[in-house]
Amino acid sequence: MMEEIIEKAKILTEALPYIKEFNGITVVIKYGGSALVNEEIKTTLIKDIALMKYVGFKPIVVHGGGKDINQTLERLNIKSEFKNGLRVTDENTMEVVQMVLAGKLNKNLTTELCAQGIKAVGICGKDADLLKVKKLSPNGEDIGFVGEITEVDVSLVNTLIDNDFVPVISPIGIGNDGNTYNINADYAAVAIAGALNAEKLVFVTDVPGVLSDINDPSSLIPVMKVKEVRKMIKDGTISGGMIPKVDCCIAGVDAGVDNVHILDGRIEHCLILEIFTKKGIGTLIEA
Repeated sequence: MMEEIIEKAKILTEALPYIKEFNGITVVIKYGGSALVNEEIKTTLIKDIALMKYVGFKPIVVHGGGKDINQTLERLNIKSEFKNGLRVTDENTMEVVQMVLAGKLNKNLTTELCAQGIKAVGICGKDADLLKVKKLSPNGEDIGFVGEITEVDVSLVNTLIDNDFVPVISPIGIGNDGNTYNINADYAAVAIAGALNAEKLVFVTDVPGVLSDINDPSSLIPVMKVKEVRKMIKDGTISGGMIPKVDCCIAGVDAGVDNVHILDGRIEHCLILEIFTKKGIGTLIEA
């Protein structure tokens, strides 16, 4: 029993230098994948975010919600269609996307954070013109109300942070045409982190990080430079669905974020394990 208590104390003291180093920094957390739908994992991640807030971080949460959107569309007999990994979003689909992201998921996350004793406020990119977008037409193809961010106004987000709130943001924006647009949550997180001059951007995903051997989970690379990531894409070590994930990490560094982390959201307390321990559990990408 005493050994267990001592072990817990050692873990706490290991975290101390990181708490001192990172006190007061702004961290944007892109929250999605299994961590959003697995209730046990979600509970631990919510507690991680609350702990970060209590020890002096300034966390901002940007969330996705593709699985919930798919389920709701299915219940409403609206067909889900994707082109090049992007959801084709007609008017009916956009209504559902807004309802699920800015309504159900956003408010559920906000409620769960508040239950941990911190002050969280749920907003979307339409609030105070946070995310201005233009219609995205990949390869000239019309995929409906899908937006590409053109402008970020973080005045509302800064007001919330300055008043000790944790902003929880759903990736929906407004176009100059007055229409509502669905935005890729990863790139929304990148744009917001860049506009805030955040020190850290964390992608909570369904992969362990960057592996030097895709078939060997123990080949996780803990720290990488952007040039190393590009080299691994070029030689085929990073391929398939991993490419858009690391592309977002590179975009984060290009946007001015010092450290971009990619973590496995299927692991309990992944945020704390990555940021407050020597080894970490994911991949950190830096300039």
